[in-house]
Amino acid sequence: MARVLPFVLFAFGIWFWLKARRSVSSLVGTEAELGLLPRDRQNTELAGPDAPLEHALAEVRAGRWEVAAGVLGATGRERDWERRALYARVLGEAAARKDSWLRGWRASRPDDSPDADAELVQASATVARAWVLRGSPYAKHTTPEQADRFHELLPQARADTARAAELGPDDPSPYIVEIRTALGVGYGPEQMRELWAEITARTPHPTSAPLYGAHEAAIQFWSARWHGSAELAREFAAQATADAPVGTLMTAFPLIAWFDHHDSTAAPRDYTDPRLTALVDAALADTEAAPPGHPRLPEARHLLAYFLTRQGRHEEALDQFRLVDGYVNALPWRSRRDPAEFFIATRTKAIRGSEARARIRKGV
Repeated sequence: MARVLPFVLFAFGIWFWLKARRSVSSLVGTEAELGLLPRDRQNTELAGPDAPLEHALAEVRAGRWEVAAGVLGATGRERDWERRALYARVLGEAAARKDSWLRGWRASRPDDSPDADAELVQASATVARAWVLRGSPYAKHTTPEQADRFHELLPQARADTARAAELGPDDPSPYIVEIRTALGVGYGPEQMRELWAEITARTPHPTSAPLYGAHEAAIQFWSARWHGSAELAREFAAQATADAPVGTLMTAFPLIAWFDHHDSTAAPRDYTDPRLTALVDAALADTEAAPPGHPRLPEARHLLAYFLTRQGRHEEALDQFRLVDGYVNALPWRSRRDPAEFFIATRTKAIRGSEARARIRKGV
């Protein structure tokens, strides 16, 4: 009997383990059972679904520019500056990879009557191409040859941006594009404030909502990685949220400032600090109040999915993951070489954490 007892106990242990696994599976399930997409089905160009933009991207990949011209032109006519800046950036990044369609678009207009939309995309493409030539965003990982090519193209980027701004005098988008040039050229603080004034003059508060895309670009400038510091980035984020109405997503920027300056060295307990928890809660309220069609809402949700997972709030994190699943071109995922892998790994932690909580509730 003494010899048999260990085997009996081992068998019971296996039985209880399998029972627990089955119970948890029925409570939560695998990624596929939850309707979540695998790594190879994550879109690395966009942060969230946008049918018109996705159609335009499909067309430009096929060498056709007309749909892109239509969707970008509509944002200008409607003065939808938030969406226009986003579309210009994404289309510019597509042109930086292959620009035959953009050259065709620009050639379709006479030299004395350039298309403001096409020139905006050209400016965005030149800046994007410069950053592609640079390679890594970190100087220590950039070769001297890459740095030389980068700085050779930046004057052209400034010229293209000035041309786009001249053709669209009411449009803040060219100045948002210019912030990415400012990072590389190394604008001084006063020069950056003048550039920011051009943007805010075209989107005066309170008649216009603050532009997420403009703040996202500017907070990089004020970060310690570029031309500022952790303190300056925090101050900029605080200014963004100071009088911003709920639903404008400005509460994402204190989280971005924290991520940029603390995430790489933070201990697990740092994520549950009451001050950071309060920032996450404020961002949650902001996303709940935001218009469902806000073009930058997915980016705020990506940030929340990450921070909620790190705080052990796994069910809340999964709510956010479900809303953005299939798209990974957003912070924090794009801070890594393989955004889709980082996204999936963090999502898996949220799923496993939710499973564990379900097991505790069920007593299994």
